Amino acid sequence: MSGQVLVLGGTGEARRLAAALVAGGVDVLSSLAGRVADPVLPEGDVRVGGFGGADGLAEWLATHRPRAVVDATHPFAARITASAAAAAVRSGTPLLRLQRPGWTPGPGDRWTYVDSLADAAAAVSGAGTVFLTTGRQGVGAFAVLPGRVLVRAVDPPDEPLPAGAVLLLARGPFTEDEETALMREHGVDVVVTKDSGGSMTEAKLDAARRLGLPVVLVRRPPLPRGVAVVTTVEEAVGWVNALRPVGAGTQDGPSWNR
Repeated sequence: MSGQVLVLGGTGEARRLAAALVAGGVDVLSSLAGRVADPVLPEGDVRVGGFGGADGLAEWLATHRPRAVVDATHPFAARITASAAAAAVRSGTPLLRLQRPGWTPGPGDRWTYVDSLADAAAAVSGAGTVFLTTGRQGVGAFAVLPGRVLVRAVDPPDEPLPAGAVLLLARGPFTEDEETALMREHGVDVVVTKDSGGSMTEAKLDAARRLGLPVVLVRRPPLPRGVAVVTTVEEAVGWVNALRPVGAGTQDGPSWNR
């Protein structure tokens, strides 16, 4: 078994974790799904592209035998997270989920939580101008909206856009002043987003609060049972550092445990 740690990444937390582990002398391989055309690359080795679901990842883990896997993907990357949990069990690989906390509404916030993108589309069906910031995937759920929809994404969506859509391709982070100016410019009446959490995309919520606008947030999918979860990079680094070789190992290398 190698001493390498596989980080399932694509988030700011994943990049910070990779940098911290590399700085501490840990061999890191970050895996990116490849859904963004020009991703920000983390420190250490990088692979781009999926594993082929739980079966493909389990086979990869059995072949490469990393020290551990840290799933630091987006809070809404439910399929990857489920595959990681299943593959880790099948291969006997230690697995940690690094997931930032969701956002918390403040006094006076007009937030409505829904369970899906379809529910979010239904919730804003009567609104004037909708600011849609849920990412390029799932935009098709809003294609039936009759009003004006400002769609912001890093890359162009593959799914149909609403008839009254204005597509804005931009990569954050954005400041509260920038978000406020954008919402005023386009006459936004309601903001739709996912409960991603974190500070990098929180400015839109601050701007909505400043303007007194309602916000519709899609709840996070549940995590697989039995997976250890931490909310900070520091906790994840501590978890990795606590993994230690057990016994002398075999000709294939030492085994690892907590």
